[in-house]
Amino acid sequence: MCGRFVLFTTGEMLIDAAESFTRRPVGAPEGTPGPRYNLAPTQTVPMVHVAGEKGEKGEALLEPARWGLLPNWKKDDSGPPLFNARSETVAAKPSFRDAFKRQRCIIPMDGYYEWHEKKPYFVSLGGELMWAAGLWATGAQRISATILTTAAAEPIEWLHDRMPRFLERGEAAAWLGGSVEEATALLHPVGPQWRAGLVTRPVGAAVGNVRNDYAELLD
Repeated sequence: MCGRFVLFTTGEMLIDAAESFTRRPVGAPEGTPGPRYNLAPTQTVPMVHVAGEKGEKGEALLEPARWGLLPNWKKDDSGPPLFNARSETVAAKPSFRDAFKRQRCIIPMDGYYEWHEKKPYFVSLGGELMWAAGLWATGAQRISATILTTAAAEPIEWLHDRMPRFLERGEAAAWLGGSVEEATALLHPVGPQWRAGLVTRPVGAAVGNVRNDYAELLD
């Protein structure tokens, strides 16, 4: 699963990275977030999605979203936050299937935390920004998002049995603006060459408290 992550890349660097990854112009009408070191479900996270109905040629938007999907039919934010969506069931589950068809997004992160035997670890791509496949919706009259997960695979299958479905550069177009069939073809773990770059290291127990949000958590 993915229940905490880090995003300290911000400002023009984040927009430039989004444009490079998506190969689209990216607008940020509400600006970009400040650096965060312990993002948790129900908090605000940035997500990138295609603007309007322009498909593969449209501008992308970087917008803030509640982390925890509120399906378009949801009237309020009651119930457990849907901060992860399993790739194996996302196309059929009522909470996710409509968003999977037409409201897919990507969520940037510099790394994420996972716990193994009650000890926290930080997973990153050796300093490179990572982009997780996600879904967005507008239930309860607000924008919200969730992160897709897949079965874990080497080299971090020992850490947890689930991991985010990170996208490789060549997969962004199909996920953001492709057909349902193209998106369905991506519902598997990210490729082994990409995974080989993952770096995992232990961090301190302070990350377990969501009120702690500072750079030293990564030490």
